[in-house]
Amino acid sequence: MPGGDMRDPRRIAAILAGRWTWRAARIGPTGADLLSRTTRLIYFPAAIAEQEGLDPVPGRLWASLAIAVELIGSILVIVWRWVWLGAGAFGVRTAIAAFVANNFRALHGRARFVVLNSFLEHVSMIAGLVIAAMVASYANRGLLALQAPCGRATRGEPPAPTTSSHLFGK
Repeated sequence: MPGGDMRDPRRIAAILAGRWTWRAARIGPTGADLLSRTTRLIYFPAAIAEQEGLDPVPGRLWASLAIAVELIGSILVIVWRWVWLGAGAFGVRTAIAAFVANNFRALHGRARFVVLNSFLEHVSMIAGLVIAAMVASYANRGLLALQAPCGRATRGEPPAPTTSSHLFGK
């Protein structure tokens, strides 16, 4: 089989411990909102109108808070600093938005199904943020020992990390 047997746990462990896997895992639950909030910052009047359409008044205050919390929270998770704060703030803000914007309880039929799916997508994102905060917390307390494969440095990057302190920026 070209590329080897992917059922080999060592290969899976190497993929999971890889530098790019860690980066992708940190960007995954935050990247779309990072882009979305950056767009809302650029088109701020539209962000205000969006908030006012969901009833939070004053819209300027709520739009500013949403943009700030999600931009800062996303960046903290991606750079792996104060992950508990970034993921926590982002998760709480996402939970509030999920309940305000996805009122599936008042709907029926197909409309309820569509809005409930959107709500559950938010719940999944919150779970991803909780997992990120848990991994960071365990690593910072020395309860999580990870070994990444050592490799050659590429494009000026340091060699792949070999301890949890290197992976998590302790």
